[in-house]
Amino acid sequence: MQTSLTSALRDTDAGREADRILRTCVHCGFCTATCPTYQLLGDELDGPRGRIYQIKSLLEGEAPTRSVQTHLDRCLTCLNCMTTCPSGVQYDRLLATGRELVEEHVPRPLGERLLRRALRLIVPHPARFAPLVKLGQALRPVLPAALQAKLPAPGKIGKLPTRRHVRRVLMLKNCAEPTLTPAAVGAAIRVLDAAGIEVVHAGGGCCGAVSEHLAAGEEARGFMRRNIDAWWPHLAPDAAAPAEAIVVTASGCGAMVKDYGHHLAHDPAYAEKAARVSALARDPSELLGPDDLARLPSPFDRGVPYRIAFHPPCTLQHGQRLMGRVEGLLRDVGFELTPVRDAHSCCGSAGTYSILQGELSGQLRTRKLDALQQGAPVLIATANVGCQTHLAAAADVPVVHWLELFDPAPGVVPWPATAPPAGSP
Repeated sequence: MQTSLTSALRDTDAGREADRILRTCVHCGFCTATCPTYQLLGDELDGPRGRIYQIKSLLEGEAPTRSVQTHLDRCLTCLNCMTTCPSGVQYDRLLATGRELVEEHVPRPLGERLLRRALRLIVPHPARFAPLVKLGQALRPVLPAALQAKLPAPGKIGKLPTRRHVRRVLMLKNCAEPTLTPAAVGAAIRVLDAAGIEVVHAGGGCCGAVSEHLAAGEEARGFMRRNIDAWWPHLAPDAAAPAEAIVVTASGCGAMVKDYGHHLAHDPAYAEKAARVSALARDPSELLGPDDLARLPSPFDRGVPYRIAFHPPCTLQHGQRLMGRVEGLLRDVGFELTPVRDAHSCCGSAGTYSILQGELSGQLRTRKLDALQQGAPVLIATANVGCQTHLAAAADVPVVHWLELFDPAPGVVPWPATAPPAGSP
């Protein structure tokens, strides 16, 4: 693709990167085949290729418009298009540049501004987010149905281990997961402990994804720097007992932390540290192997059903490129995974997308649940807090984080009473 960026952008870091990315696109259109919003709306401007053309026009001097803003807002950032693209176009980075440019020049209606600002002021801050969620859970019976559906039932983290191990990892203390799905956090710590890995809590907080997706790039980088400062005493080459990895239980946060090196590449004070953080970030499925899980108490002895469906979040399969990894671990242990049509497609959660684009998000969730439940699973497992709560709000069966299946703590998750299918171990 030929480009002619404006002089104001041509010599900036963002402009040079955008120009390089645009030139890799051969506008073949393969990306549209797997784009959820293009499938729903049938509009070229609501597919990756159309959005790339719109961003290209902006970078070449065309005035940003409300229409362009709307089409960029509708993108889920599921990155399905990047998995499909034969040319390796880094669409996510181009989209972030386009969104920030439009956000800077196109005023939003008051309602949108207030909602987006509220999300940035509340969700990334557990001290604000958790009390509001707990208040909502207490008042749930009298809330409107739409709000009830977005509030998961209260959960518990369970008793956490205190043993010390030679192997040590840091764990991202992300903003929403401890409040919305505390059982997943507790399960992760207990499963790692049983595998001989100690979780060190080193502070930090939100990974920055909420701000990044809401076109507040500098705010997002502020969260990244804060996390790096909190973790660095445990990661520096001269640390007394350096952690071997940073484990991130929510795949959406994991994809973001693995991209810190890119986001802070031009920050002289943080570039080297950010690159090290990205290199050490791990999804739990990268730390745990079949042998680790085999040493745990059998999940089936604790009433965990054999027949389940697995939903691989977009951030796991497209963002982190860990396609099939969790599924393989589950099958090795003995789970029967039901077939899922279009497993590559997005469930519609996408961070704050389910709040900002409720209609499209709901349509995608209906499609995804139809596919997940077609094989009659007893429960659905996933790997991201957003997907888990979004799907659980409308699913006919329980939806859990896959690590909860292996949680050795009794009673944290009430498993459905089922008999194993014929032929199960």
